[in-house]
Amino acid sequence: MTALPEQFKRPEGVDSPTVEAVGALTEAMETVIRARGALYEFHQLTGKADNQVVQAVAALRTAGHDELADELEREIVGRNVNDRRWTFQIVDDYERTYYEPFAERHRRVRDLLLGGQQHQLEAEMKQRRATPDEPDHGF
Repeated sequence: MTALPEQFKRPEGVDSPTVEAVGALTEAMETVIRARGALYEFHQLTGKADNQVVQAVAALRTAGHDELADELEREIVGRNVNDRRWTFQIVDDYERTYYEPFAERHRRVRDLLLGGQQHQLEAEMKQRRATPDEPDHGF
């Protein structure tokens, strides 16, 4: 079995169930990070769509369809996506009320139980799965 580098050695006194529990929390944190990315994508795509509608409004005016352009400009451009809220406000709320507290608690658990070591579970999995003497399997 490949030896773990010093940075990945399990802290003294930490048992496997603890490593597994912190690993489960880390997996949850990674899911939250992915959700955050999806939320930012929603934010950016919605903003892009709004800008595209502005361009469409200008094109409709150029084509002589002022009434339809006026309707789109009045009803769609700058429209809230939620009750009196744009996407940046939803992103800000998520950051403040969910992502940051979750990240802080994850860091706290990792610090208290694993001495701050990140990805302990994965490092040990890599160690178990590595083929000895294979250059692409080492640390």
